[in-house]
Amino acid sequence: MEPGYGEPPQQPPAPQGGGVNLGKVSLTKSAPSVSLTKTAGTTGILRVNLNWNSRPGGSGGGGGGFLKRLASAAGGGAIDLDLGCLYEYADGSKGVIQALGNAFRGQHTLGNGQSIAWLDGDDRSGRNTGGENLLVDLQHTQQIRRILVFALIYEGVPNWGQADAVVTMFPASGPQIEVRLDEHDPRARICAIAMIQNQGGQLVVNREVRYVHGGQDVLDRQYGWGMDWTPGRK
Repeated sequence: MEPGYGEPPQQPPAPQGGGVNLGKVSLTKSAPSVSLTKTAGTTGILRVNLNWNSRPGGSGGGGGGFLKRLASAAGGGAIDLDLGCLYEYADGSKGVIQALGNAFRGQHTLGNGQSIAWLDGDDRSGRNTGGENLLVDLQHTQQIRRILVFALIYEGVPNWGQADAVVTMFPASGPQIEVRLDEHDPRARICAIAMIQNQGGQLVVNREVRYVHGGQDVLDRQYGWGMDWTPGRK
């Protein structure tokens, strides 16, 4: 389930988070879910952004670059952190969207060849302050059954506890939705961050922040996706 699917499709550019900001909704243990349909509607492109700050007090003097080189935490090496998702659509099709295997858009598209969800690229250098972005076309809400957003440490020592990692969802309108990785597990290489799920015609975002000991196949089993997995690489 990790074959390459070529280059990312030609899609509308990702919104830059500008425009009217109607506030921010932070999902926590005590308030873990919000209806995306009620707060933002089902139009436009939803941008799901993964980013982190450098470790407080570490080299780099603060600032919000994605994939900062956490020298003291990673033995002087860089960490390659990837954003991805498992998806399941209403017609029963399932797959993974991730940089691994060049699966930037998964293998399932609409009849016109357009994708419901896709990645905008893979930052391996740590120099992209915009982070990595998963884009979801909200006009296809009825075709979405569930999308599980996850982060994977592809290379480097797991340092979840050393970075202020956060996923922020930027809808075309309405408030931003934030999920902070405020719990940590230094033994895990994957963190399931949030589930976007169709519940009675509404897209609901649920906070997960659930760490997985193993690869994407273990993540699959824990959430009951039921796919077959083979080793993949970038």
